[in-house]
Parts: sequence; structure tokens; C-alpha cells
Amino acid sequence: MTAGRPFGRDLTPTGAWTIFAVLVAASLISGIGASFPRNTWLQVGPTILFAAAVPWLARRIPLSETAWAMISGFLLVHLFAAHWTYSNVPYQEWLAAVGIDSVGMLGSDRNMFDRIVHFIFGLLVVRPMIEMEVRWAGLAMRPARRVAILFVLASSALYEIFEWTLAILMSPEAAEAYNGQQGDGFDAQKDMLLAFLGALIALPWANRQLKTVSD
Repeated sequence: MTAGRPFGRDLTPTGAWTIFAVLVAASLISGIGASFPRNTWLQVGPTILFAAAVPWLARRIPLSETAWAMISGFLLVHLFAAHWTYSNVPYQEWLAAVGIDSVGMLGSDRNMFDRIVHFIFGLLVVRPMIEMEVRWAGLAMRPARRVAILFVLASSALYEIFEWTLAILMSPEAAEAYNGQQGDGFDAQKDMLLAFLGALIALPWANRQLKTVSD
């Protein structure tokens, strides 16, 4: 397969260093003045480590600019939410300031931003995963699509297990701030469902974009 086809132009070294710089800068901004510094750096720290690996990853396992844009887009949303620790993002106040009653629209005063981030994860990760599976694991498109969906479900489950492990080690107050259950005993399942729905919604677009790849 010719490099970059039919997935689009591969990320250049300059592009990789640009992503590195943007993610590191965003990580530092996210951590400065964070609402829950200890929790925030638990979320920001791994992102900085990933950013440091981007130039190496882009050289060793090239992916398209589109795939990297989607990966970076999710990480930027993650860093934005991490500044407040996901479920404390004050979007309700921001919307109220412009006359939008989000509580009335949703019929709940629960902060839903953590759910939004899980949905965005599913929405943005499917396309890069399909490309990686086809280009570097040798899968045909049909099984690659299925594995991409399974990846979203599996990674969501592992993240929820990680949150549960942290909850055991942290104080109850810190665990609640990090996990953002907000009293919902089914929070983990709902987060996984939204990631799954995001992936399903993204799949038709990924199919159209990658339609030149043979099944």
C-alpha cells in the first residue's frame, strides 16, 4: 500500500512537533490553577508523556494527518475538562449567562460534561483505529471496523476499572471529585454506553472516508 493512501497525507515531522508543542502547552495550561490540582495532574501527566512520544510514534508508525487531528482533538477536550476535573466544568453557568437553561433542557441538574467527553472519545477514536488496523495490522476494512468498536468498549471498561482502583486508594472526597459519579450507581455503564454510541455515529463517516479500501 502506498504510504498515506487512501487515508490522506501522512503527518509530517513538522506536524508531529507541532502536535507535541500544542499538547504540552495545553497540558500546562490545564494544570495551572486547576480546581483539584492532585486529580488534575493525574489526568494531565499521562497526556504530557504521550505528547513527548508523538514525534517518535509519527516516525515509527505513520498515520494520516486526519487520524492525528482526531487523536489530538480528543486530548485537547480531555485537557480542557481536566482543568475542572470533568464533572465540575461550569458549562451550566456559561450557558445560563447567554440565556440557555441547560438544566431545564435536560431535565436534570447533574453536570453532564463527563458524559460528553466519553461520547467524544468514541466519536473521534474510531477513524484512527481503523486506519491503524488496516495499515499496520493488515486487517481488511470489515474486521477493522468491528475491532475499532471493540477497542472503544474495551478501553472504556479499562478506564472505568482504573477509576474504581483510584477510588479505593483515594479519600472519599478526592475519589468523588476524580470519578464524578455524582451519586449515580450506574455512572460507569452510562459512560461506556455513550462512548459506544459515539463510535457507532462515527462509523458511517469513517466508512465513506475510507471507501477506497477494499473489504
